[in-house]
Amino acid sequence: MEPNSYSDLPNERVKAANGIDYAYRDTGPTDDSGVPLVLLQHFRGNLDNWDSALIDALASARRVITFDNAGVGGSTGTTPNTVEQMALDAIAFIKALDLDGGEVDLLGFSLGSFVAQQIALVRPAIVRRLVLASSAPQGAAGMHGWAPEVIGAIGDPETSPEEYLSVFFTGSPASMQAGGQTLQRIYGARSEDRDTATNWATREAQYDAVCTWGIPDHAKLQRLSCLKMPVFVANGDSDPMILPHYSHLLAGLIPQADVKIYPDAAHGFLFQHHAEFAADVDAFLGGPR
Repeated sequence: MEPNSYSDLPNERVKAANGIDYAYRDTGPTDDSGVPLVLLQHFRGNLDNWDSALIDALASARRVITFDNAGVGGSTGTTPNTVEQMALDAIAFIKALDLDGGEVDLLGFSLGSFVAQQIALVRPAIVRRLVLASSAPQGAAGMHGWAPEVIGAIGDPETSPEEYLSVFFTGSPASMQAGGQTLQRIYGARSEDRDTATNWATREAQYDAVCTWGIPDHAKLQRLSCLKMPVFVANGDSDPMILPHYSHLLAGLIPQADVKIYPDAAHGFLFQHHAEFAADVDAFLGGPR
């Protein structure tokens, strides 16, 4: 694989033991000696909804793999309505890649961060390090569904750029400018061979999973105490979808967790601050065990 820009990468496919054909993209250095970084996408997102500026920055130092989980975008199958099954489907994809050593680093964003937590809990042997972006632990109070203005903006059958910006970026001039640049990269940089759009069945199943994850259950918070790998937790200081105090809660529950909150940023902090976030992730992944 050549280190091309993410926006130019071909869509690849791999069949897993569960019968699903997974759509994915693979970028970064051709040296296979390092541990690859596998990314797990946000609510309703597909391969095209990653900001190429972020992926290119992450891939400057390591192999980076994005994929559509079962039933999402260009992958076959049906989108499950639980985070637990999404995690098992993601594990099947990772196994199908037949990676040397079988170990990966995970970066989960939003719903993808819930899935990443679950993977680390049920299959810890394959996760070397874990990055949780815009995340919350299962069972945390106040997470049972998103605020009406949030789900109204990103959960309707048709969403507008303005609605996307209202959740992923703050109202400041700097954040709005960054948001406009992100939208241009996501929707304007790639005109051919785009991924299949996610459908309404995926939206409904994923939101069921989000709501189930957010049913208050104090006992479930304790699950994270068993994680032994290093974890980097990050969010924007003004995220209206998953409030930043959940990042601090996660960091307090996970033994080897560090947390960083990015200024003047919302749910899409990792796109707005793509260079800084990628550098932070690179430093974290390359740090001492």
